[in-house]
Amino acid sequence: MVKCVFCAGVVEEKKVTFSCEEGEKHIFVENVPAEVCSSCGEKTYSPDVVDELLKFAHDEFKPVKTIEVPVFDYSERAS
Repeated sequence: MVKCVFCAGVVEEKKVTFSCEEGEKHIFVENVPAEVCSSCGEKTYSPDVVDELLKFAHDEFKPVKTIEVPVFDYSERAS
């Protein structure tokens, strides 16, 4: 049984959605294999998966779909 390096919880292999933002660019990659801690939720990825995710970030693939996401500004409502 694999233990989480952060909290010693049990780690399970799952498919997750990876998200990343750099400046104004946001990407979401679905069905990414990851090891996920059942206690704290920490996700870790194998080096091979990280290499593939970098290809998505560098626009080496065409998206399978595009979504529209509403954007809110917390500072406008929290005054």
